[in-house]
Amino acid sequence: MPQDTLRLSISGKNLVDLARTKKRWSKDAQVWADTARTTVATLKRFWQQKSIRRVAFQGICSAVGVEWEDVCDRSNQLRQDWGEAPDISTFYGRTNELATLEQWITSDKCRLVALLGMGGIGKTTLAVKLAQKIQHQFDYVIWRSLREAPLLKNILADLIRILSNQQDINLPDSTSEKITKLIYYLCSSRCLLILDNVESIFKSGAYTGQYLEGYEDYGDLYKRVGESSHQSCLVLTSREQPKEITLLGRTNQNVQVYPLSGLDIAEAKQFFTHEKLSLSASEYEWRLIIESYSGNPLALIFVVATLQDGFINIYQFIEQYLRQGALFDDVRELINKQFNRLSLLEKEIMYWLAIHREPVKDLELRKDIFSSVLDVELFNILASLKRRSLIERHQTGFTLQNVVMEYVTEKLVKSVAEEFKNAKLDLLQSHALIKATAKNYVRETQERLIIKPLSEILFDNFSSKQRIEQVSQQIILMLQKYPLTLGYSAGNIINLLCYLNKNNLSNYDFSNLDIRQAYLKGTNLHNIDFSYSQLTGSVFTETFSSVLCVAISPDRNYLATSDANGEIRLWQFTSSQLQLNFVCKEHSRRVYSLAFSPDSQTLASASEDKTVKIWKVNAGRCLRTFQGHTDRVWSVAFNPDGKTLASGDEQGIINIWNILNDNPLQTWQGHQGWVTAVTFSTDGKTLVTGSMDQMVSIWNYHTGECVNSWQAHNGYLWSIALSPNGETLATGSEDKTVKIWEVSTGECLYTFQGHTDRVWRVAISPNGKMLASGSEDSTVRIWDIDTGECLHTLLDDTMQQYLNKIWSVAFSPDNQTLASGSENHQVKIWDTHNGKCLNTLQGYTNWVLSVAFSPDGQTLASGHEDKTVKIWRLSNRNLVKILQGHSNWVQSVTFSPDGTKLASGSEDKTVRIWDVETGQCLKILTGHTNWVRSVAFSPDGTKLASGSEDKTVRIWDVANGQCLKILTGHTNRVWSVAFSPDNETLASVGEDKTLKIWNIYNDNDTVNDTLEGHEKRVWSVNFSPNGKFLVSGSDDKTVRIWDVDKLELLKVLEGHNNWVQSVNFSPNSELLASSSEDKTVRIWNIKSGECLHTLTGHSNSVRSIAFNPTSEIVVSGSQDETIKLWDVQTGECIETLYSPRPYEGMNIIGVKGLSEIQKCSLKSLGAVEK
Repeated sequence: MPQDTLRLSISGKNLVDLARTKKRWSKDAQVWADTARTTVATLKRFWQQKSIRRVAFQGICSAVGVEWEDVCDRSNQLRQDWGEAPDISTFYGRTNELATLEQWITSDKCRLVALLGMGGIGKTTLAVKLAQKIQHQFDYVIWRSLREAPLLKNILADLIRILSNQQDINLPDSTSEKITKLIYYLCSSRCLLILDNVESIFKSGAYTGQYLEGYEDYGDLYKRVGESSHQSCLVLTSREQPKEITLLGRTNQNVQVYPLSGLDIAEAKQFFTHEKLSLSASEYEWRLIIESYSGNPLALIFVVATLQDGFINIYQFIEQYLRQGALFDDVRELINKQFNRLSLLEKEIMYWLAIHREPVKDLELRKDIFSSVLDVELFNILASLKRRSLIERHQTGFTLQNVVMEYVTEKLVKSVAEEFKNAKLDLLQSHALIKATAKNYVRETQERLIIKPLSEILFDNFSSKQRIEQVSQQIILMLQKYPLTLGYSAGNIINLLCYLNKNNLSNYDFSNLDIRQAYLKGTNLHNIDFSYSQLTGSVFTETFSSVLCVAISPDRNYLATSDANGEIRLWQFTSSQLQLNFVCKEHSRRVYSLAFSPDSQTLASASEDKTVKIWKVNAGRCLRTFQGHTDRVWSVAFNPDGKTLASGDEQGIINIWNILNDNPLQTWQGHQGWVTAVTFSTDGKTLVTGSMDQMVSIWNYHTGECVNSWQAHNGYLWSIALSPNGETLATGSEDKTVKIWEVSTGECLYTFQGHTDRVWRVAISPNGKMLASGSEDSTVRIWDIDTGECLHTLLDDTMQQYLNKIWSVAFSPDNQTLASGSENHQVKIWDTHNGKCLNTLQGYTNWVLSVAFSPDGQTLASGHEDKTVKIWRLSNRNLVKILQGHSNWVQSVTFSPDGTKLASGSEDKTVRIWDVETGQCLKILTGHTNWVRSVAFSPDGTKLASGSEDKTVRIWDVANGQCLKILTGHTNRVWSVAFSPDNETLASVGEDKTLKIWNIYNDNDTVNDTLEGHEKRVWSVNFSPNGKFLVSGSDDKTVRIWDVDKLELLKVLEGHNNWVQSVNFSPNSELLASSSEDKTVRIWNIKSGECLHTLTGHSNSVRSIAFNPTSEIVVSGSQDETIKLWDVQTGECIETLYSPRPYEGMNIIGVKGLSEIQKCSLKSLGAVEK
């Protein structure tokens, strides 16, 4: 088992019980626990046949003289993931084939086996039967289908996560290194890997085995798996033989190819017998019909379907079909004949099933269809198609058989391409090529297998993107002649244009259209005209920031989310999507915690603004505000009685509130750090709290007495979750682990390891079987709470692009889904059974994180949340360049002293150096292992300093990009660095509350001096122009001025009422500017310490400030997404600069299908009504 745990088997229980009796020990004897060097609590779990750590299991068995290998349950030690493998209910013959394949794999230890044959010949069925037969000879069995043409990097990541028991998730970038890692696991364990439908990644109409563009690396996988020495086997099923296997098979006995032919006469006759048809035929007739179709099982299925469709006997079938030449060279030809016999409605259903890609219920199909088909008629059509064996019925609905799916998809794409060429609207109008409301993974497949090949055909037909766009506009103009005609054409054209233009559309007229299923999340739609259109089933980007908390109501009707802008959103679950009902904006700062009442009628929120609020869920209205806390409130929880709640704050205070009164009923204090988590037991008698002091405390709710407490971790404790039965507790910590505790004793039952960074949130499923954890490492993990096995590591392609904190996780009441909220403005809904992402809510904000003036004062640079650096020309206030390349937020920008270069530091862990004139990236400096928070050029421009959350400062050579020094000394994250004018002294500040002064030319790379005085983290540091003074800004709300030579604190400037984010001296050395989380900028007189101006106008935290070279202007960048230029003398705002928002200038006047709250959201992203 992955977490090195064991549990007692049923038969083993009797053996241990007999041995225990001989010792005359009770099942929970203390002497037994002591002898085994474990606890009575663990002994009890042993007898309950729950998983316990291996060392404890072995000790318990050894204490009574039993061999642990004889009594442990090995049933769960085989890891299997059958993926999309079909359920094989019937299987005919293939005895010889199975024997040969089994011999190759189990006896001859072949490493690579290719099972080849034409479509419908039974490769998949045989592979399933083979895998089932030999599965127990392998540690792992993993089945993956390539039908939807997944990229190799995704397949490799998936396989490695499973084979590493979800431990290995930080994979190398190169495919070659990923293959190396996979082979390592193939050596470590005996693994059976099956890749089905390999032909899906080959080009059609090309020589056999020619890969699609972007899929050539699969050949490297086959070659290396076949040539490398390991103890595993990779089985491929394909209609075409990969060229690598052709070459390997000639010289390598560990690589085998099995060409699969059809069923023989005897096997095929069993097939007909099984179908229980009342057929009589001579041996000659059996042979004729079976050999005519080459014993192809799928073809014989169609024969059976045809016979059931009205033919009386074999003789009549032979005369009417076979004698008239209705034979086939390929099963696709037979499918084509079957398809052409269908009615228009039957074909319409077939196309919809190909679009859905997975089983779909008839009621869902009914919503898609425009034809006036009755429910009864639809059911009859589906029954007819099933009788024809063109579709399959699963527990979750109807779908197409693999070969049929491929055929219908290809026919759909070619037919739509032809319609597009002739400006004819048939399938283009009746079918949505992408369903914007589909599950995430389904929609991504639709884009890859329908929109992408369609665009490739259109490029072949029209030769250029511009010509495709012209034809698209002609179709739109044709649709606009008949306003609001129902159909999917407009939505299909928009989705195609988004794909062709990589989600950047501008200046299109989509007015007066019926627009259905347009997927517009993450798309820039500048100056698009949607006026008077009907928008149905279309989705847009939302306007929310980093998602700090998610909560699902007990009745599963609502999802609540909170963000870094202090806004709460209430979403209602609908059949296919989440619908935004309310936006609650009464908190003034971040909202860290949310909790629904047991009856789902009210919601509690805890905020950085020191308040707790109660909201009416069905109205989005604030009912009450509790103001008893004196610092940030980190956590809130309802008592199961629904009448009281608990909240914990940054001062270590726990308040108990009656939801009808303003003042706390009780105030408890026991923690020495922030109270980051509070939760009640299901009976309401116990409150459990967790804190940054690493402690868990158990409180008697009625008396307020702390009845037990223990140190849970070796790092800050961020989250706790109590099991439904109240017996166990989960905690998540800064130390990267999740721990499971027995509440009654405080004993640690398990430590779940696998996360590679701090664990922000844990949640236990309502059935008590699963635990979810969200981490700074960008992943959500779902664990089996009894075994400690990591069931899924949830990490989609978007998240893999860069580090993306997972702030929060929450299970649905039915245990079927999990919600997560993350730093990159996403809420995701996951399927807990297969780990697939079902839905994504995408928010957008574009905080300005850093600003800097060029040395001549004519140019301004800004670093943004959207991963870009922007260059502004101040003479006309225009945005002149957008520098793209970073893959995460740009936290810091600075010009070189000569103004020719610009440096940027990002949360993608890199520093980039840019040419200001051309916008070209000159160098990428890598080495930091966490976010880069600050960059600074040396006064002579030859060196660059960078400060990072990895606790280090690095010194770089600007000319060659080499790292010259790594300065270590900070004990926590480094937030800011600054060079002294003397060109050799450097200052840095950080989370450890200190200022450190370094000489960069010292040989030992150690700190020269440390200045202490701030009470909380220090955000910013800068030298005065003469190098004699340092200024620092801190979470403690103060600005401090220091004498560099004397290492003394000279002044403490107070006035800000929240964190001081940025500080800077004016070039004339007379003034000082500071910016704060309190949304203001302050201008100070350095000599007197007097605040000359408080600059107000920003509506959110001001992250960065800078003076221009003449000291006349100060610039500020804010989380309100604006840059403001201020007159230093008057304190007046001269200009406000905005970056273009996603929907800038998008016209939505007269639009139907959008709620008022949706319109408000679009307007906040730039939409207009004009």
